[in-house]
Amino acid sequence: MFQLHKIKKGLAAGLAALFCLTAASCAKDGGQAQIDDQETLVYGSTDYTAINPALYEHGEINSLIFSGLTAHDAENKVVPGLAESWEFDESSNTYTFHLREGVKWHDGEDFTSEDVKFTLETIMNPDNASEIASNYEDITNIETPDEQTVLISLKAPNVAMLDYLTVGVLPKHLLEGKDIATDSFNQNPVGTGPYKLTQWEMGQSIILEKNEAYFGGEPNIDTVIFKIVPDEKVRAVQLKSGELDLAQVSPQDGETFQNESGYTVYDMDTADYRGILYNFNHPFFQKHREVVNALSYAIDRQAMIDTVLLGKGEIAYSPLQAGPYYNDGILKYDYEPEKTRQMLEEAGWSKNSDGYYEKDGDVLEFTINCSEGDQVRIDMAAICAQQLREVGANVTVSVNPEIDWEGQEAYLIGWGSPFDPDDHTYKVFGTGKGANYSAYSNEKVDELLQKARETDVEEERKAYYDAFQEELMKDLPYTFLAYVDAVYVSSREIVGITEDTVLGHHGVGIFWNIAQWELA
Repeated sequence: MFQLHKIKKGLAAGLAALFCLTAASCAKDGGQAQIDDQETLVYGSTDYTAINPALYEHGEINSLIFSGLTAHDAENKVVPGLAESWEFDESSNTYTFHLREGVKWHDGEDFTSEDVKFTLETIMNPDNASEIASNYEDITNIETPDEQTVLISLKAPNVAMLDYLTVGVLPKHLLEGKDIATDSFNQNPVGTGPYKLTQWEMGQSIILEKNEAYFGGEPNIDTVIFKIVPDEKVRAVQLKSGELDLAQVSPQDGETFQNESGYTVYDMDTADYRGILYNFNHPFFQKHREVVNALSYAIDRQAMIDTVLLGKGEIAYSPLQAGPYYNDGILKYDYEPEKTRQMLEEAGWSKNSDGYYEKDGDVLEFTINCSEGDQVRIDMAAICAQQLREVGANVTVSVNPEIDWEGQEAYLIGWGSPFDPDDHTYKVFGTGKGANYSAYSNEKVDELLQKARETDVEEERKAYYDAFQEELMKDLPYTFLAYVDAVYVSSREIVGITEDTVLGHHGVGIFWNIAQWELA
C-alpha cells in the first residue's frame, strides 16, 4: 500500500469569498485561514440536511458535535467517553456506567443520566425509524438511580454494546416531547462534543467553534468549517486553489498531489468495502435469485483495483475481512467468467439472438445505480457492467441525484466497520433490519448473527461468524468487489492525524481525536 508520511512544507491559501460572507471577517496570514482572527481548518465535506446521531448513522460531523458514553481510540478500542468507568454484572447482564461530573451541553445546561436514557429510548422507539435501532435490540431496561449513574440491562451478553454506546447522546431538555425526525434541532444540534455549531448555510457550509468547556480538554483549533463539496473532483480542485485545507479525494486525484510541495497525502486503511447490492424485493431478483452467485464470478476485481483504485485497496470476499473474525477458508468468487456461463446454463438460461441470456421469457438485464459525486463507485459500476455484458448479462449504469431503494434493481453499495463484528452485519444482512436495503433474508444467517451477538465466549463467537460467512457465500446478498483505502489530502501541516487508524465506511474516523489536532 502506498504511504506518504513526509510532511510537505508550503503555504495554503486563505478562505474563499464564501466565508467572507458567512463570518464577521476573513484574513490570510502566513497561509493560515482565519475567521475573526481565529485559527481555522476548512474541510471538504459531503452534504447534510440533518445532523442527529440517534437517527442517522453516517455523518463525520457527529463526532465533533456529540459525545457517547464510550469512545474509540486510535486502535478502535473502546475507551471512556461521557462515562468515566463501568462494570458488567454477568448474573443480570447489566452494565453500570458512572458518568463524568461537571459535563455541560453546548447551551450550558448540565448533562445527566436522564439524557442517556432519553437517547437510547429514542433510538429504540420504532416510531422514530432510526437507522441504528437494531444495534440496541438486546436492551431490556434502562435505569437512572441518580444523575451520574446509568444501568443498562440486556437480554443476553452482547460485547458489541460498548461499541454501540459510542453513539452521540442527545439533550433531553431540548427534545423531550418533540417529533425528533422533524424538529429544528436537526439543523441546530446541541451536544457535549469538542465543537459546537454556530452557523449553517444549507448546501454551502457548516461552521463549528471550539467548545472551551469540552470535558476532553479545550481543542487547539478554534474553528472547523465543513464546506459542502460533495464531488470528489471538485474537492481536489479546491485543495489546489486553497479553498480547502483537508479533504478526502479519489485515488486518481490523490496521485496528482504526490509530488506537489505544500501537500500531505494520507493513504489510510479502511474496513470499507464496495459491492453490487441486488434488490430482492424487485420482481426480477425475486424470481431469479440464482443469478447473483453466478454473476459474482464474472468480475475481474484485481483489474478494478489496479485501474480504478490505483492499487489502493484489496479484493473483497467477506464483510468481516478487515478484522480478526475473517474466515479465510470461505468460498471465494474469483474471476472465472466461464464458470458464470456454466452456472447460468445449468440453471436453465440460454443466449438469445442478441447474445444475452434469457429464461422463461425474461432477459438477464438490469441497471446498477450510483449516487452522484462518488466517481470511484461510478467507475467500479462501469467496469462491472462491461464485464457482465461480456458474459451475457445486459447490464447498464445509471447515476442519480436520489436513489429509489424500493424500486431499483441494483446499487453500487458500500459498507464496513472497523469495530465489533456485529456492526454492519446484523443490521445489514439480518431480515428486516434497519440497514438491510437489499431486502436480503436468510434464516440461517439470521440465526448465526443472533447467536454471535449473544455470546461473550470468544471461541463461540468466532465459530458463529465463521459459519455466518460460509452461509453468506452460499447465498450471496451482494457481489463483493473491493475494500477501498481512504485517501485524504491536506494543504496544511496538521499535527495529530493518526495515519495508522483503520477507518470505517466512507473513510469516517479520521476526526476521532480532533480536539488534539494542531495546525503547524
